[in-house]
Amino acid sequence: MDNNKVFAMKLSKIYPLLVQKAVKKNRTKQEVDEVICLLTGYDENGLCRQIENDVDYGAFFEQAPCMNPNCTLITGTVCGVRVETIQDPLMQKIRYLDKLIDELAKGRPMGKILRQ
Repeated sequence: MDNNKVFAMKLSKIYPLLVQKAVKKNRTKQEVDEVICLLTGYDENGLCRQIENDVDYGAFFEQAPCMNPNCTLITGTVCGVRVETIQDPLMQKIRYLDKLIDELAKGRPMGKILRQ
């Protein structure tokens, strides 16, 4: 998929899919929110505002208060692509979140997911 199409997707459409993926594997919406907030620096209210304001996915990450400095420790593959080798910084942030949600859905402990 073209990066611009991914960036233009609405957070309000993607967020429920992230939650659904985690809940199917016996994780919770609160855990998804915790992962998103710790990665991007949003608090719960900020995350809710972004969803309610129907921002696009690219703007959500561009407006993130403070990406977690440990995000560079996130490695592995998402959709067959190694996240640490993605050249576009915005796409890399999006794939970081994808990777963390994948790890959450696979049952990995929160401390390891959050690289603490």
